[in-house]
Amino acid sequence: MSAVENVVARLPEPLRSLALKHRELLKFALVGGVCFVIDTVIFFVLKTTVLSEKPVTAKVIATLVATIVSYVLNREWSFKTRGGRERHHEAALFFLVNGIGIALNSLPLGVSRYLLDLQEPHISRLGEEISDFVSAQIVGTLIAMAFRWYGYKKWVFPEADARPRKVTRSYDSPDDEEALGHS
Repeated sequence: MSAVENVVARLPEPLRSLALKHRELLKFALVGGVCFVIDTVIFFVLKTTVLSEKPVTAKVIATLVATIVSYVLNREWSFKTRGGRERHHEAALFFLVNGIGIALNSLPLGVSRYLLDLQEPHISRLGEEISDFVSAQIVGTLIAMAFRWYGYKKWVFPEADARPRKVTRSYDSPDDEEALGHS
């Protein structure tokens, strides 16, 4: 049994049924969590070193790296049975949706820094760091995440069950309750 299968099998009802029903959203959220960590680490490393004077540039670079990881994980795991487009068209749409997502993700940081002037010397260094984190990593990420979820399902991977499902784990089978031994 895989780690994910173990977790799903141990969930009490009605959580198990809910998790199985919304597995695509849960996988999207897990991929998002991994990419959030990648984005956050790269953002803070760049922002505190080579791009200390250009936080929005640091944010864009960090988000680009996380987006590449996101494409691979979302295509091969979160939306593995969805498709309906040729691979190059799908990839182009994915990166277009994510380009808009990068702009949406960076916008709150730009507003915070350059419109509201939440930076040194107008506020303390700690205040600047907290403002950057909240605007870029919380507000921006939530706005971009909502847009990406909609964009992936609407434009990038529009057709459910377009790619054949390989049943390799019991939680991927059509009859999830029976496969988990909970009939």
